[in-house]
Formats: sequence, structure tokens, C-alpha cells
Amino acid sequence: MQMIKNTMGGSLFKKQLALVNESEQPFGVRPALLLSLILCCAFTISSRAQSLSLAGDWQFQIDRNDAGIQESWFNKKLSDNIKLPGSMLTNGKGDEVTIKTKWTGSIYDSSWFFNPRMEKYRQPGNLKFPFWLTPGKYYVGPAWYQKEVTIPASFAGKQVELFLERCHTETMVWVDGKEAGMQNSLVAPHVYDLTASLTPGKHVITIRIDNRIKAINVGPDSHSLTDHTQGNWNGVIGRIALDAKPRVFIQNVQVYPDVAKKQALVVVTVKGTVGGDCKLTLAASAFNSKTPHRVPAVNESFPLVDSVATQQLTLPMTGKVQLWDEFNPTLYKLLVTLQAPNGQKQQKEVTFGMRSFKIVGTGFTINDRPVFLRGTVNNCEFPLTGFPPMDEAGWEQQFKTAKAHGLNHMRFHSWCPPEAAFKAADKTGFYLQPEGPGWVNHGTSLGDGRPVDRYMYEETNRMADWYGNYASFCMEAPGGNEPAGRNQVKFLTEFIHYWQAKDKRRVYTGASVGNSWPLVPENEYMVKAGARGLSWVNAAPESNSDYRETVQKFNVPYVVHEMGQWCVFPDFNEIPRFNGVYKEKNFELFREVLAEHGMADKERSFLMASGKLQALCYKNEIEKALRTPGLAGFQLLGLQDFPGQGTALVGMLNALWQNKPYVTPKEIKRYCNAVVPLTRMPKFVYSNDEKLTAQVELYNYGSGSLKNAVINWMIKDSTGKELAGGAFDKKDYGIGNCLPVGSVEFDLSKITEPMQLNLDISVAGTSYGNDWNVWVFPNVRADHALKSDIYFCDTLDEKAISVFKNGGTVFLQAAGKIVKGKEVVNYFTPVFWNTSWFKMRPPHTLGIYCNPNHPAFAAFPATYHSDLQWWDVVNKAQVMHLEDFPRGFQPVLQPIDTWFLNRKLALLLEARVGRGKLLLCSVDMKNLENRPAASQLLYSLTKYVNSPAFNPTTSVDLKTVQALFSEPSRETWDGHTKDSPDELKPKLN
Repeated sequence: MQMIKNTMGGSLFKKQLALVNESEQPFGVRPALLLSLILCCAFTISSRAQSLSLAGDWQFQIDRNDAGIQESWFNKKLSDNIKLPGSMLTNGKGDEVTIKTKWTGSIYDSSWFFNPRMEKYRQPGNLKFPFWLTPGKYYVGPAWYQKEVTIPASFAGKQVELFLERCHTETMVWVDGKEAGMQNSLVAPHVYDLTASLTPGKHVITIRIDNRIKAINVGPDSHSLTDHTQGNWNGVIGRIALDAKPRVFIQNVQVYPDVAKKQALVVVTVKGTVGGDCKLTLAASAFNSKTPHRVPAVNESFPLVDSVATQQLTLPMTGKVQLWDEFNPTLYKLLVTLQAPNGQKQQKEVTFGMRSFKIVGTGFTINDRPVFLRGTVNNCEFPLTGFPPMDEAGWEQQFKTAKAHGLNHMRFHSWCPPEAAFKAADKTGFYLQPEGPGWVNHGTSLGDGRPVDRYMYEETNRMADWYGNYASFCMEAPGGNEPAGRNQVKFLTEFIHYWQAKDKRRVYTGASVGNSWPLVPENEYMVKAGARGLSWVNAAPESNSDYRETVQKFNVPYVVHEMGQWCVFPDFNEIPRFNGVYKEKNFELFREVLAEHGMADKERSFLMASGKLQALCYKNEIEKALRTPGLAGFQLLGLQDFPGQGTALVGMLNALWQNKPYVTPKEIKRYCNAVVPLTRMPKFVYSNDEKLTAQVELYNYGSGSLKNAVINWMIKDSTGKELAGGAFDKKDYGIGNCLPVGSVEFDLSKITEPMQLNLDISVAGTSYGNDWNVWVFPNVRADHALKSDIYFCDTLDEKAISVFKNGGTVFLQAAGKIVKGKEVVNYFTPVFWNTSWFKMRPPHTLGIYCNPNHPAFAAFPATYHSDLQWWDVVNKAQVMHLEDFPRGFQPVLQPIDTWFLNRKLALLLEARVGRGKLLLCSVDMKNLENRPAASQLLYSLTKYVNSPAFNPTTSVDLKTVQALFSEPSRETWDGHTKDSPDELKPKLN
């Protein structure tokens, strides 16, 4: 049974009857009044929009041979069925995924197709590929949807429209076999005028949906359709309905806030077939504020001469106007009432916020207050459904999660979210940068006269029409990263000029770009790489530096492009959580490879250890951005994992936006928040003959200045005991960063043992605070008598072999001498994005794992994961590949390999060799001047090898140890292909 909904009519009818009931007392029923009210109510109901939902069961048929139009499928009953809203994938429709599946997205590392070790994962029933998630079914091509509807008599004489929200991608519609048109949009509803076709009675509506990339090529890796993220689905996932409107109706309402004048310009487009005078009435009120505010109504009459009329009305918001921002997201509901020449009325409700998002110098302002963007990139990762939420609740949860991690901004890389996202962002107080649905690269280009050029204009215009009123829609770009095209700069320049002239409610940029990409001089702001990363590969960690040298080259706001991209080991506990249409078959593959290398028991340890390093890198990079004068913001890539492009595990949340076990939102929010204490320290590792020094600054992009603020500092030891502390002078801190607070100085001479200290800075009376670990080592270490029978060497020479034969002990420091494992590049920092996407570009590891309670570290403040005391030890250290060692062998200090290979690696190991004992270290233990951590580790290892605690239990054959110095690795990475990105990339126009 079809359900007909009367918009607002029912509640009005109840109110009218309530008035009638009130009139019965004390005078009794007045028939004339009752009749008048009933007639008035009936007229009001009939004049309002009616909606006939088409959600539910539809007939369906796949058109694999693209023969449906030629064979007139619009005139036949389709053979299958499906439920809408939904996609073919959510309905289990399509083809089985096989090795021959023709994907939409580019496969950047095709070695899986040729690697002999992957042979078993290419078999039917065990298909597991690493480059993205695996859908339950797959289909690219036309598919047909059909439904019989009964049009009620009340639709007669009205404008009847078919509303299809979020189709993918091209739709064609027939009514009773007669074609009604074709539409193609990835950003907005497809709306068809079916007035002439849908008379009262039964009709058959047939829709053909085609998700192929055809003449309009937005790029196969665009997140609006790529397999790397949401997938190239076919269907309709939002509202599906027939809407009946009066013959004269409101087609569009656009609200342009003018905060300075405390008013809003309202542009109303009216469409109809009845000529004569019309009347518009505007009424607005705040609806989510604790302070009520009702705006005086505004009326205006105008003639409807042609079929379309556009009227501009000024809505004074009065001195009580409430502004929208991230801290107080006050919204207004605007009720627009149209009285047509025939007396019929229609109402349309629009939500808007009074806000001004502008550029001032090299920064952004919200309502004339400086704002700093702390953002993440959304790539349409929704593995459970394969498409974005169409309800506000789903989006509110995502924005609230982002805010819980200190963020206030989100970029949508090469796609535009549905209307529900804008509604949720408005209510949450979140700044958005949606984009046109194209990553115009890889088989296409921008500005070269291709159909995509016009399409980007059309799509961004549709975005403005449908979502332009939402306060959260603050920024925009025509598409995703780094477009291709000889004339792209000219195209993007003209695009920016077009939108600057047309709509000043938001600010515009041409594209987000890496360092090698051409810049668009007319960009109102830059989203650019360059001001990102850590210099820890070639310099010791510190917190003095920032990105000012890069940023100051530009005279427009600089937003850091795709900051972060620090990888973490997979969390295999996620696998059962991916219980929707996409499965983590890639994780299953990685887990099996780990087990094949004898390390199944290490999956949790590797996750936690690599996760701690990832969080450390994000903390230091974000703080470096917050310390940078003149920087306008950053966009992480990302707060959440990216499931495609070879599997990029860069998030502190997984692809389902769930927390990972090694870090909490509260911990992240200490260094990523509206207010953050910061320090500038020359280093984090000290000798005890030095002083710990820190210049303290404040980053304040809160709702206003901090008045009479007291900032406290405290230094604690590893047990939590306070060693020193104090408070800086009470003062006011305005809005901005690099706000000077004062300095901390602490004499370390009383620290006689290796120790981790913690410096904590907090704003009194608030939740704002931040802290840093520092390490102190004694400058003079006690002499330790060495046993005469221990052989210290840097080469596995004949004497070492003799010592083994005689039951002696060898401490072999083999830095620079290792051959097996030489191809593995080990930095302190982890893999960037992933090693598959970049064809094994270094580094190849994800930090270190060890047991900090191992007696080898008795005199060293070890942590089970990479922390800054390890930097001097492990950065650029040569690793050993233990491919020939016994399966259960456990290194003492183990680098975590990229999850694509899961090789067993070591920096430090111990073993019984023959009758003797071996401690083998590939860390550089020479040239120890100004290397307190490495010196302390050498001391600890020397003390260990001289102690009764040194008693290795696992035996390793001498030839296996010798092979580390003489034989290259048998298991190495092989790309198997030479093309870039690969031979299997789709050939597109």
C-alpha cells in the first residue's frame, strides 16, 4: 500500500479543531464557524505539498549486455526484485568477485597478480587481495528498476516530481514506456518533472541506472566512485518519492547572511503556470539556542508574468541576532510562505546560520574572529554499506567523534556528502570543505575541453543550490588532488573567478596539491604539502622548529595538505567488525602472512608498539603546526584509516571510525584542541650535567581571549613524584598562536640514574593541558669489570668462532656489516602511507618492539615501543633479516616490518651457538660522544653480557649466523611490473 504524506497539514488540522472545541465553551457549537474552519483547513491541506513514498520493493534486472534500451525493457516487466533505498551491493546483487573482475579504481601495485607467494590467495574460494576491501558482489554497468504506482486523485492539477536522492550515477526515467529524461549527478538529487505523465491512477515508473565511467570521466580514483573507498555502487540510497506541489510553487530559496548589517538577503525562486500577483512572507526563529529569538516577519508582493520569477527580500535579524560558529552553532529556521495568484499557499522551510567565513591576510575568520582549521580528510570510507549515511544521526556521530579528538574541520576529498551531513555539521559546529566529485587525473584531465570541464561547473552549481544555505559549508574546491591537464591552471583560475562573483558565502581554492604540482595564483587559500612532516631522519627530535619558512612564502592562508600519514600495524581484531558489504580480506591476508613467518603471537604487540609510535609522530607534527606563525590550519590524512590505495593504515581510528587500543581521544585532545600549551625545547634527551630548558607558548583559538589566566608547570619523575613546579604570572592571552608564556629551567644534576621525566603544562581552572616526556642519562657511568673470557668484536671472525667452540661468550657489534636484511630501510619514523602504494619507498618499518623488562635493558629506560629515548639507537640502524632462524626464535629488540611482507627482523638478538653464547647487535655503538642514550644502552648490554642473567635458551646454527654477514635475503620485495602505476590500470577516455 502506498503511503501519502501531507506535509504540515495534519498538525494544522488538529490546531483548527482545537479552536473549534474551545469555541464550544461556554457558547456551544457554532455551525458556521465550524464549516468555515473545516473548509479553510481542507483548502490548506490540498494546497500543501504531498509526498508519495516509493521506498520498498522494486522490480529489478541487470543489463550486462547493455541491451535494455534497444530491447525496450521500459515496456516489459523486469524479472528480479530489489529493495530501495539501497544499492545492488546491499541487496546482494551483482557478480562474484574474481581475479578477472574489472575494477573501476587504479591498482597501483599489481605485484599481487604475479607474485608466486600470493598464488594461494588468487584461488577461487580463497581470494584475498591487499589493495582494498573486498565487496560481496561487484557490478559496473546499467541496471533497471521498476515500480507500479497508484497516483491519488489529490495529485490532479499539481506539479508532480520524481525525487531520487543520491543516485550512482546516470539515471534515465520512463513512465508507462514513455521516456522522461536523463540526469547525471554525483552530488545532488535527480529530480524529474513528471506532471504530464502521472495522472491519477496506475502507472509504471522504470529507471535505468548506469554506474560506468563514460563520456564524463571524473577520474577512476575519485572518491565519489572509486573502489579504493566507497566503491562504484549502483542504486539509489536516499529518499525516493513522488512530490505533488501546487501549480505555483517555491522552487528554491537561498539565504545570504550579512553579519555586519545584522540582516540576511533571501532570494526566492518561484515557478508556476498561473499568472498574476504573488505574495511572499518570511518568518525566522532560532531553534537550537537556549535564548529564544523570533525575527519579525517580512512580506512582499510581486507579479508572476513568466513561468519563473526570482525575488530578493531583506530579512532584518535585529540586534538580538545570534551567530553560528564551532562553539555556539546557533541555527535559524526560515519559513517561506508563498500565496499564489489563485489563492493557494505553499510553505518551504530552510535552515541557515548567521555567520561570516572570510579571509583576512593569511588567516581565516569566523564572524571576524580568527579561526585555525584543525581538520581531517574524509574519503568516503563507509565499509559497512559502501555508501555514506543518509541520516543526520550517522553524520552527527562522525562529527562529534572528530570534535572529541580536538578537530573542527573536514575536507571531503573529491566528493560531496549528502544533505544529512551538512545538517549534522551545522548542529555540531563543524567547518566543511566539500568538493566537486572529480579527482581529474589518471586517464582524464581538466581544462582541455573534455566533458568533465562543464560537469564540474554543473556539479558545483548543484551543490550551491541544494546545500549552499548550510552554515557549515564554508570552503570549496572543484575537485580532488592534483588534477592533470595542460590548461588546468587557466581552468581553475576561471573557476575561482566564477564563484567569487557568484557566491561569497564561502571561500575557494583550485585544488589540493603536493609540492611538485603547479599552483593557481588566484587561489583564495592554499591547501598544499610542504609545511608538514618531521625532520627526525636526519636530526634529533626537538620542539624548537616550525614550518614558518615554507608558509611565509605565500600571501594567502596556507592549509597543510594531507598531514600525517604515519602508519600503524593492522589490528586484526577489526576483521569481524567489518560485517557489512565489504570485508577485510586484506587483513586476513596480512594475518596469514604474519603467521607464516612464525609471529602470529606478536600481532597485538606489533599493533600496540607501532601505535604508540604513530601517536607520538602525530603529536609532534600537530604541535609543530600549532607553533607555526602565519599558518591557517591543517588537514590530516587522516584521523581514520584509508582502506584503499594498497591499504593505508594511517589513522588513530579505524575505517569504521572506532578507537584503536593504543591511544584515547582524551590523550589526543591534549595536543590538538582549541587551546593548547606548547613548548620549544632544543631536545628531549639530556645528560645529567645539563639543564632542561623549555620556552612555553600558548595556542589559543578558543571562543575568545583568556582573561587573567594562570598557567602552571610541573616536572615529575617516572613514579609520578613531583620534582619541581610553579606558576607563570597571571595575564591575558588573546586569540592566536605563539603567545609567549614564560620559560622553564630545571637542573638535572641530581638525577643520577637513567630516568624518564615528564613536563606538564596546564591552564588553571580549565581542562587544557599538555605534557612531554624527556630522558636523562648520567654523564659519567661507573666502570664495570669485564670478564676476560668475553670476546668483544665487530666481525664474526675466526676468533669468535673459536670462542663458540670453547663454550665462551661473544658480544658482536655488527653495525654496517650485515648483508641479510641490508635492503630493509629502518628509520625511527614509520612507513609513510604504505609501502605498496609507493612501491617499497623507505622507510619499511613501523618502529620497534621489545620486552622492557628483559635483563638486557636493566640499566636502560626501555619502553616496549619507540619513544624518543630510542631515536639515537634505532634511527637508520641496520637490521638483520632472520629468515633462516628457528621459527620460534625471539629477537631482543625487533623492528616491526611492513605488513605486506612481515619479515622477522632484529636489531639485537641472543642465542646459543654451538657450546657458546652470542649477543649480536646491529645498532651503531661507535662514536658515542654526545649520544647519551646509545652510550647508556651499550653500558646496559655490556653489564648484561657479563652477568649470570645472560643465558640464552635458543640454539642457532653457526652457519645461520654467518649467513647474516654473507648471504643476501631470499625473501625480498619484487614489484613484478614496471609500469606506473601498473599494467592493469583501466584504459579510459
